[in-house]
Amino acid sequence: MNFSIQPKLENSNIELIPLQENDFERLYEVGSDPAVWANHPNPNRYQLETFKIFFQGAVESGGAYLVLDKKSGEIAGSTRFYDYDETENSIFIGYTFYAVKFWGKGLNHQAKTLMLDYIFQFVNKVIFHVGASNIRSQKAMEKLSAIKTDEIVVAYFGEPDRLNFQYEIQKKDWHNFK
Repeated sequence: MNFSIQPKLENSNIELIPLQENDFERLYEVGSDPAVWANHPNPNRYQLETFKIFFQGAVESGGAYLVLDKKSGEIAGSTRFYDYDETENSIFIGYTFYAVKFWGKGLNHQAKTLMLDYIFQFVNKVIFHVGASNIRSQKAMEKLSAIKTDEIVVAYFGEPDRLNFQYEIQKKDWHNFK
């Protein structure tokens, strides 16, 4: 891989800041709310020990971000790039969550747009795994022009297997969508 999966990315509303190990407390402040995880495949991530595993996976991915809302100066949530596949020239985006107060504000769409605009300079396909029961995230995928391509069981880092829907966006389709 001859590119970074963790550059600083920003627009006028949000900033994606590379996640560091010392960001645990700031991110757990957002992730400790059970409502944040209610629709996720692993709804107990708000629990400290489970969140520690989630955070460890984020750091080890080398592609995780804090999502900062520039207007309030608050950490709104987190997202990441992971599992780059050189042979397929693809990468995943996921493990995304936001504080409830930021839902419906367009932050996720803006963050994904920044990430997709950046990463499509280097890959031809981006893949997303979305929990089969996570309707909110499935709708978000559709708003980004992602296509559902599969239903698979996914083993999240240090967590139980869960049924997920796989979505994909091809580089050519993203450029046409924009």
